[in-house]
Order: sequence, then C-alpha cells, then structure tokens
Amino acid sequence: WGAEGHRIVAELAWTQLTPQARDAANRLLALEPGATLASVSTWADDTRDDTTRQWHFVNFPRGSCTYDPVRDCPDGQCVIAAIERQLAVLASGASDAQRLDALKYIVHLVADVHQPLHAGHADDRGGNRYQLQAFGNGSNLHALWDSGLLYERHETAKALVHRLHTMPASTLAHDLDLPRAARASCLILALPGFYPPHLLPDDYATRFAPILDQQLALAAARLAGLLNRVLQ
Repeated sequence: WGAEGHRIVAELAWTQLTPQARDAANRLLALEPGATLASVSTWADDTRDDTTRQWHFVNFPRGSCTYDPVRDCPDGQCVIAAIERQLAVLASGASDAQRLDALKYIVHLVADVHQPLHAGHADDRGGNRYQLQAFGNGSNLHALWDSGLLYERHETAKALVHRLHTMPASTLAHDLDLPRAARASCLILALPGFYPPHLLPDDYATRFAPILDQQLALAAARLAGLLNRVLQ
C-alpha cells in the first residue's frame, strides 16, 4: 500500500488491540516522542534498501498460490519470513530499540501481505510492469492498488477507518497464519477482470471496492491479532 493505506491499517488495528498490547506498544513508541502506530507505519518503506527490499513481498509462480518457502522465499527473503523474524524479535528479550524497530516492520509488512500484488508474480514484478491508463494518468497495476483506488474514492482516512471498523468481522480475520494470508491475496489476482485492459474500465474501482475494503480490514485484524499475541 501507499502511505494512506498503511496508516488506515495501523489506525484500524489500534482500535482492536487489547489494553495490555496497547500499553506495551505505547511504551515502545514512547522512545520516539509523538510516535503512533499510524505514524510509524511507513517507516519500513522510508528506510528500505537493498537488504530489506525483498521483505515487502512474496512471488508466486503463475498457476499456484500455495506457499513453498524453498521456492518462494529463498534464504528467508520474502514478506512472510520477514514478518516471522520480526515477531520473534518483538516477543524476545531484545532491547527496546530493537523491539521498536521490529514493531515498525510488523505494522508495515502485515499490511503489505494483504495488498494483492505484494503476493503476485515475478514475471510482471507484482504488476509494476503492467502499464495502464487510469483516471486520466499513466500508471501501472501495482500503483493502482497501492494508492490509486484509494485516492479515487475521495474518502477521508478517518471516514474509511470508521466505516471499516463497523464492517462485520470475517472469520478469516481470526486466522493469523501468514502463508494462508498470502495465498488469499494471491488468489485475488485470478478474479475476472483483476488485470484490466490497458485503458482502465470506468467501473473497475466500483467493482473492486469490496475487495479493497476487505483487504484493508483483514490486514488490520491480523495485525491486531499478531500484536495481541506477542505483546504480553
């Protein structure tokens, strides 16, 4: 997601934390006065370099969305393994500074794995090479899902967080298994019309709005569930 999507996921997740997890998160965030879960949600993008670039996605081969760590995450360089490593740091006796960095990564990367094209295919670089014209501008499919669909809605982040907070909870929201989360994201790419004509149809944003809402809500619910489990 772009900055807005990450902040939405973080703000929505914050409302679902247990008091204990919220207190523990606040203690770590206090290392950076004024920081909130939402304000640190883009840190992992801001500090991304060659050593962490692959932590933000997992590539599946065409025709398969079943996670095979040997094939899909060599040397642990994918979003699933990166989240698992950071969860281990957050749950450990590491220094608070290290645990804060782990928290920042988790907030960001759990959101990433729910952006469908972060569980996409290497041959088009998760839609980055799929060029299109959208809303009067040149773009690509990855950027469209990162931010274009959200911006086109002209809905404030506050209003969207409130609306998603009132959505009926999905049974998937309680499934904290990361490979299954990635598989569900990958399967979205096979939905009819997900890969649109290169001139984006007028109804694309409307047709996929429920999927966009679902993925943001699931990201927040899973993020909250994971933090509630490790922030004791």
